[in-house]
Amino acid sequence: MTSDDIPSDRAGGAVADITDEPATGFTTDAVTVPATGSVVGPVIEASGVRRHYADGFEAVAGVSFSVARGELFALLGTNGAGKTSTVELLEGLARPDGGTVRVLGHDPYRERAAVRPRIGVMLQEGGFPSELTVTEAVRMWAGCTSGARPTGEALDLVGLTHRARVRVKQLSGGERRRLDLALALLGRPEVLFLDEPTTGLDAEGRRDTWELVRGLRDGGITVLLTTHYLEEAETLADRLAIMHRGRIVTAGTTAEVTAARPARIRFVLPEEVPAAWLPLPLRAAAEGRRVEIRTHRLQETLGELLLWARESDVTLLGLDARSASLEEAFLDIAQSASESERGAAA
Repeated sequence: MTSDDIPSDRAGGAVADITDEPATGFTTDAVTVPATGSVVGPVIEASGVRRHYADGFEAVAGVSFSVARGELFALLGTNGAGKTSTVELLEGLARPDGGTVRVLGHDPYRERAAVRPRIGVMLQEGGFPSELTVTEAVRMWAGCTSGARPTGEALDLVGLTHRARVRVKQLSGGERRRLDLALALLGRPEVLFLDEPTTGLDAEGRRDTWELVRGLRDGGITVLLTTHYLEEAETLADRLAIMHRGRIVTAGTTAEVTAARPARIRFVLPEEVPAAWLPLPLRAAAEGRRVEIRTHRLQETLGELLLWARESDVTLLGLDARSASLEEAFLDIAQSASESERGAAA
């Protein structure tokens, strides 16, 4: 297949001008939500959703959540938690075995023709023909997309302009993920599904993608994100849900999810200061000179510690105090859920 076989961009019949100038990063210019009608209530809604496979395995066991317009919602979970199975139902790729799914007010499976032109989907694997150039791959996809943005604009959004004439097989893993994202954005979607969007990207590429996703959200696009990078969810998500064994075990903002977990204070005592000198409630946290304090009253506990240090003329080495992170909450939730299951099975 050559470029002559690929549909050209449909902006007045012109072919986009692709230059060889290297991109300096992603851009959120020209990212807007088309005015295709309003939706009353949530843009994405799952209610009591279930999904079974042929062997009887229940991958999704009564999941319920909703996503408002212009919100970025992250769906998290360990491998096998049911995230991808849930997202496939929202994308209309399969029919739920129970419950209801609505996207933009429609059943995405039964009313696919009404939903598909208004959503963008970034799968974990794009599956592009390896011999096509980047430009050819985008033009081919544009030929199947209603109201596709120009090729040059799509590649500029994801920082691939300088790779426009490179064959897909020559792209790095991170560059292929950028191409996946470019195709998901081709139709100027109102709702964007991102399944592990930064897998394979280096630190700079991941940060660039975060900036682009923020710009999409700020432009009014509703985003549903699945990711194994908890920092990514903590950085981007307005709200999130954590799944385990097909169920949502907790949901809310990052602050709400982490609020029930204790904060942490760490420091090292000078050699001449024994742990026995610490205020009595803090001594149990000492292990040699290293001290780690877990507390639900971070400000009060830290104040007590600093007051003691000042009055005792003690320098706390490497002092670090922070609220619980999403990673700590995630691991705690996963461990607690597994322990509960083992206890029920005993």
